Amino acid sequence: MLETTMHGDENLPKDLPLENVPYEEHRRSHSLAETTRKASKSKNNFGSPIRLQSKILAVLADPTHDEAVYVAESAGTVRRVVLEVGEIPHSAIFVPNTGSTSHLYRGPTAPLTSIALSPDNGTLFAGCWDKSIWSWDLRTRAPGRRYLGHTDFVKAVLYLRLNGIDVLVSGGADASVIIWRVETGEKLFTLKGHTMGVLDLAVDPQTYPPAASDQGAVVILSAGSDRSIRRWAITADLSSASEIDPSNLILAHETSVYNLSFDNDTDLWTASADGTAKCLSRERNWMADTALEHGDYVRAVAIDEVGGWVISAGRDEHVKVWDKGSGKLRFVLEGHFEEITGLVVVGPPMGRERWVVSVGIDATIRRWRLETQELGKAVKEAEDDRNGVEKDEGEKEVVSGKENPFGIDEDEQRELDELMNDSE
Repeated sequence: MLETTMHGDENLPKDLPLENVPYEEHRRSHSLAETTRKASKSKNNFGSPIRLQSKILAVLADPTHDEAVYVAESAGTVRRVVLEVGEIPHSAIFVPNTGSTSHLYRGPTAPLTSIALSPDNGTLFAGCWDKSIWSWDLRTRAPGRRYLGHTDFVKAVLYLRLNGIDVLVSGGADASVIIWRVETGEKLFTLKGHTMGVLDLAVDPQTYPPAASDQGAVVILSAGSDRSIRRWAITADLSSASEIDPSNLILAHETSVYNLSFDNDTDLWTASADGTAKCLSRERNWMADTALEHGDYVRAVAIDEVGGWVISAGRDEHVKVWDKGSGKLRFVLEGHFEEITGLVVVGPPMGRERWVVSVGIDATIRRWRLETQELGKAVKEAEDDRNGVEKDEGEKEVVSGKENPFGIDEDEQRELDELMNDSE
């Protein structure tokens, strides 16, 4: 064991070069300050947090329930959580007043990174750090087949049904995309092209689901750490799969692309480590029409077509809500105290009760209602808390601080007030 010596209040290795001591003291001081910051911020209740026991790495809306989601945890479990009820226990429960049952799916001992559902045969799939894809029966929670074939972490999974056959598509840190036959576990195709890990997968809605008489190709898009987005054609009869025009890659970002999401116009929204979320126009051969400067790594992007919002989130711990038409930032939602890893919009497809749900490394699930007035209230609540606003007996606000870290000027504040008034 290395001997240590005292420098200020820190124990440092005795043989550490003196020129490194100030840096090491600064690093430890910063680490302590960050720990203190997170501990203080973790006490907030913004976004009605549901607190779990391990980091949450992915979230997926439950297609059978407007207020339920599945989350993948670093502890190797998948949970189904009914948001109106809150955290679920470690066994199946009947949720009062919903007619739903919440479940916990166990088996893996390594972190789970991604989730897919097969509503057709009632199967849940999850990509895992152990290089495999796990599956469970949705109703009984019994583990099913494991899909083995990747040589590194599985980072993304996607379910398809082609000509009555259940198909699974996976992407891994081994830079490969694998297409599986769900029933047998057979690897149908292994697609190579990415030079670094595959981070996300999406199916082109213009090609899926194919018409019963259509024997054309379904197009899958994959996003990678190599900053490229590649397109793959899978014939509907599963006779072949290949890359579409590998000489014409989609290169809209400067570095890793974490997330892919299509909107109702079938344009592609992307989230990247370069600090932006972008809308890539199909009509313009996937050139960027809109670039949202979120800042820091952007891990997720989601679209609310009803409200006309685009939502982004990532390492800066903020959920940002943008006007889809103008690309202008409207709201910054606080609550998470570590990196946000996933977003999903839940609620009736055309109803007003729409919510954005976020999950993160802080092991919390949070949600905000996607209405202008409610979003404005959420922003104000967080600002009041940060600025030390207290209410006296007459409910008058007493403000102890006026600084606005998001830089909203008077014109923008008036515009926000008008938006809130329009929704009343």
